[in-house]
Amino acid sequence: MRLGTLPEVRKSSGVARAHPCARLEVDDSSGRTQAVSGLQLRRDRLHGGGRSVDVNKVVASADAAVADIPDGAVIMSGGFGLCGNPENLIAALHRKGTKNLTIISNNCGTTELGLGILLQARQVKKMVASYVGENKEFERQLLAGELEVELNPQGTLAERIRAGGCGIGGFFTPTGVGTEIAKGKEVRTLDGREYLLELPLKADFALVRAWKADKWGNCIFRETARNFSPLMAMAARTTIVEAEHLVEVGELDPDQVHTPSIFVRRIFLGRDYQKWIEKRTVRKRP
Repeated sequence: MRLGTLPEVRKSSGVARAHPCARLEVDDSSGRTQAVSGLQLRRDRLHGGGRSVDVNKVVASADAAVADIPDGAVIMSGGFGLCGNPENLIAALHRKGTKNLTIISNNCGTTELGLGILLQARQVKKMVASYVGENKEFERQLLAGELEVELNPQGTLAERIRAGGCGIGGFFTPTGVGTEIAKGKEVRTLDGREYLLELPLKADFALVRAWKADKWGNCIFRETARNFSPLMAMAARTTIVEAEHLVEVGELDPDQVHTPSIFVRRIFLGRDYQKWIEKRTVRKRP
């Protein structure tokens, strides 16, 4: 008997499933699996052989979380403009000096903030994005042929990421028909309308920032800072979460969880957030 990736415990007799904030107890003598509410629990325990297994994905720091990200990795990074950026993880990758990265994100920050930090350091080989304004270094590298760029309509980008996380082999969309986006793609007429075939996006690592999370990795995002992060958490082999608030298991209301723990491999408490503002706009005083 072994503890499967939560919220699933596998046994030779079958598979039992439970809410990501629940505990599964397995009785070896009968082979029965019973789901028990996890709202008051801090760890998962197997009683059959007297063994207990802690489900704690917490790492000490952002540097520890990205330590195994190699050169040439494909990375998804949450954020919309500068909203919801995984600031600690971006800074850690910059310190580590990982290079030749393919980054999938809505945009590439600004010239000096967000993912723009990695671009300035020449750590990015290719950018898959939807919006590339507000970054003069991005423009310079693109025009100089120093950066590979794959542009997507924003909705198409989100759906390609979702498809990667859901195991969908591709989807048809009318967005982009007859434009540069359509070059080299299959076009099919459905119900009298032309559609493009778009393929899913997947990544080696997803870097996301949650507003609040527990030590299992159940995550809650706050308002527009959620953006692409839940989709990316599903579409990567390894999802790393930095949380503004890290709490014990059982402290989150399960109905408020946006990303369940099964998608999260590592988590840590973020620090020193700057919460950059891309364009500060204020009302004129009378």
